Amino acid sequence: MANHSATKKDVRQSTKRNERNRYYGKTTRNAIRDLKAGDKTVATEQFPKVASMIDRLAKRGTIHKNKAANLKSKLAKRVNALAK
Repeated sequence: MANHSATKKDVRQSTKRNERNRYYGKTTRNAIRDLKAGDKTVATEQFPKVASMIDRLAKRGTIHKNKAANLKSKLAKRVNALAK
């Protein structure tokens, strides 16, 4: 364990950030799962919300921006295939 007060604070901060990132990541993964499982009307109305969640994860640095782009691309393909 850390001995300096600044290091102790850094441990507290990183723990808090880690929990927050895990929560947002899991929430987004669940939204993606629900989007994939839904029919075309549900998928088309949920896609903008899910894409926004993915963008926020990338903006926060929870996931890489290229991973966010790949996820959104795959979801868009899936939603467009359902719409046909």
